[in-house]
Amino acid sequence: MKLDILAFGAHPDDVELGCSGTLAKEIAFGKKVGIIDLTRGELGTRGSVAIRNQEAAHAAKILGVSIRENLDMRDGFFVNDELHQLKVIKMIRKYRPEIVLCNAIEDRHIDHGKGSKLVSDACFLSGLMKIETEINGERQEAWRPK
Repeated sequence: MKLDILAFGAHPDDVELGCSGTLAKEIAFGKKVGIIDLTRGELGTRGSVAIRNQEAAHAAKILGVSIRENLDMRDGFFVNDELHQLKVIKMIRKYRPEIVLCNAIEDRHIDHGKGSKLVSDACFLSGLMKIETEINGERQEAWRPK
């Protein structure tokens, strides 16, 4: 499925807190939008993974996004390395968005800046043909968001 906008958040709720108004407006204009959460937010001080999963699904329904996925990276401990970049690259190539949104580059929470840099780097790398990825045994074509 081709999306117009793909929003990444380090944790479930980051996209809602950071850009849900923009996403809701673009969906109302007919854009196809998706959300990818990098982690389950398992280190959060409030709630639980189960509650966060329920809230994320409910928020996605309210916003009217076309897809929402979670990459199951370790909350607090994911890094910007090849393994994690490839996970993000696969999502960019899978959904082929024109626009990618992510956390702020600098933030008090360490995952937000790390997630921003990870997603930004993956946006560049996803356009390199020599990086080969596949999903379900099918080779993905290179794709770089605008």
